Amino acid sequence: MTAAATPLRVGLIGYGLAGSVFHAPLIAAAEGLALDTVVTSNPERQAQAKAEFPGVRTVAGPDELFDRAAELDLIVIASPNKTHVPLATTALKAGLPVVVDKPVAGTAAEARELAALADERGLLLSVFQNRRWDNDFLTLRSLLDEGALGDPWRFESRFERWRPQPKGGWRESGDPAEIGGLLYDLGSHVVDQALVLFGPATEVYAESVIRRAGAETDDDTFIAVTHANGVRSHLYASATAAQLGPRFRVLGSKAGYVKYGLDPQEDALRKGERPGTAAAWGQEPESLYGRVGAGGAPSGGESPVTGGGRTVPTLPGDYPAYYAAVAKALRGEGPNPVTALEAAAALDVLEAARRSARDKVTVTL
Repeated sequence: MTAAATPLRVGLIGYGLAGSVFHAPLIAAAEGLALDTVVTSNPERQAQAKAEFPGVRTVAGPDELFDRAAELDLIVIASPNKTHVPLATTALKAGLPVVVDKPVAGTAAEARELAALADERGLLLSVFQNRRWDNDFLTLRSLLDEGALGDPWRFESRFERWRPQPKGGWRESGDPAEIGGLLYDLGSHVVDQALVLFGPATEVYAESVIRRAGAETDDDTFIAVTHANGVRSHLYASATAAQLGPRFRVLGSKAGYVKYGLDPQEDALRKGERPGTAAAWGQEPESLYGRVGAGGAPSGGESPVTGGGRTVPTLPGDYPAYYAAVAKALRGEGPNPVTALEAAAALDVLEAARRSARDKVTVTL
């Protein structure tokens, strides 16, 4: 984009956690995009948006936004999961490109219908899978690309938390219409990352349970994915982990990679830090660097605690890259960073996982 190019105007629907912590700051930081309007019916959130982004407009409902469709260049949907499909459909029919927070839909079929509508209208439809730009994920991709692990055999990925008391709200609602629960929340991330790294899934086995008193939907889930290339992914999403496991443990024919700790960008955004203004954005301390190696005797082996292998500096995380890519795609200068069809493939796995856990079977895709 040239310096003289007019920024693309963005309407953001939703100013809860997703909208205020992730989307609004990243949109505002992206070259070529301008946060124009925020949709929220909550007066406190309206005031918050205006305080954090001076000059932004606020409206109470999506209809007020769509009435001004001609004045906007992109709609970002960061509202509750059950609204994603109807709002994205309305936006596309209004002639507006769309970014939808994950999960794009409740089913793979709905995601593919949205993708077909976007293609029919010649419009961008992108899904916000920010964890593709986590520091550990970028580091692991680099290690795999350079062959540091040899042939990958098993991928273990964990998004674990310790929240013994349910927080309530739609994310923890037992109503299927809300599309809540960890399977579709954190599960959307771990499954997407596994598919990006190791390709299509052929079999899915899952265990999904409700452990906390008063909880209405799954809060402790395990998914085993067999990929077409033979790699096995073991994926964990839990709100009931009193001791957190490694974020990644990847085992290959030459070496393994073990990495503890979560990418720092979410925490930074929650604290009000902003890309472009905070020093060393996305970087973590050396104490959290992962290790690569195959140390120890053949019968033993080593761990990050006992030593072995070498420390691998973690590449900086880069959430701003997502909206930078969206801006380029809208101007015809690059590809869609995350397509709805990629999101549909992840939903195929999530739907299979839900069926597997319910029926106690392994599902073939």
